[in-house]
Amino acid sequence: MFDPAAPIEASVTPDTLQSLSESSKACIKRLLAHFSNSTESKYLLSSEPGGKLAAVLVLLYEEEGELRVLLTTRSKSLRTHPGQTALPGGRVDAEDDNFVVTAMREANEEVGLPLNCPDIHVLGLLDPQISLYRIGVAPVVALLTKPDILRSLKAAEDEVDRIFSHPLEAILDPSIAKKEKLVDIGSEDWPYQDDFYNTSDSQVPLLGNMTYRMHRFRSSASPIKGMTAEVLIKTAEIAYNKSPVYDHFAPGQLRDFAGIMAALKQASKEALNGTAPLASIPIPAPTPGTGGH
Repeated sequence: MFDPAAPIEASVTPDTLQSLSESSKACIKRLLAHFSNSTESKYLLSSEPGGKLAAVLVLLYEEEGELRVLLTTRSKSLRTHPGQTALPGGRVDAEDDNFVVTAMREANEEVGLPLNCPDIHVLGLLDPQISLYRIGVAPVVALLTKPDILRSLKAAEDEVDRIFSHPLEAILDPSIAKKEKLVDIGSEDWPYQDDFYNTSDSQVPLLGNMTYRMHRFRSSASPIKGMTAEVLIKTAEIAYNKSPVYDHFAPGQLRDFAGIMAALKQASKEALNGTAPLASIPIPAPTPGTGGH
């Protein structure tokens, strides 16, 4: 039976990091230290209305001395988030033991990532996120130590249009992506005039008109934005022990899961009591736009 509060043990041994560059080793060690010292209440996901839970996989690997992250572009035929960038992942099944099992199973179904692979090492869980459809999402961070496995990945026809990757550090400094083969500026995949990064602020009525800052990163495929961007910003901040070159949050924006959940519950209560418009109930929490989660 699935247990959202199940402890997640890192599957890293002293030999795991031997093949990495010194820079990448330092990043992975910081992530491990963060997860081992974390007191974040991930069990809060168990209180999500209706028990709607999901997990995504932040799969890191090293190429030419830098860490990269595996990403997908969702099929344009999907009902939710068509054509958007996503981390592999999806809804929890009752048969899943924990969030790691969910993330790995979904990655296997979507892109053919091998199950029970000895070269995939779980590092830990990041703070939960809330998706566009008010699903509690647990980001599972893992390290792939044999990137050759990625050559055998195959996109599930009905779910994934493209499989690609992006430098993790470029999430903190978008100009780092200039060495990548990026999509054309002004194209369908990057309909902006900015070279590497675009942002905008919008109001979220469901959270008392709080301002939410949307981040968009130009890539070799579809834009990295919404919840996927938020998860990667958090991952990169921990790994590289530095802040982005841009302002992450809008003034007054809620920054933690507990605060967002409290605001959601209060807004829903006010709507049901008639003190807030019912039309505000379906409006997304402040992490919209992720690929289907």
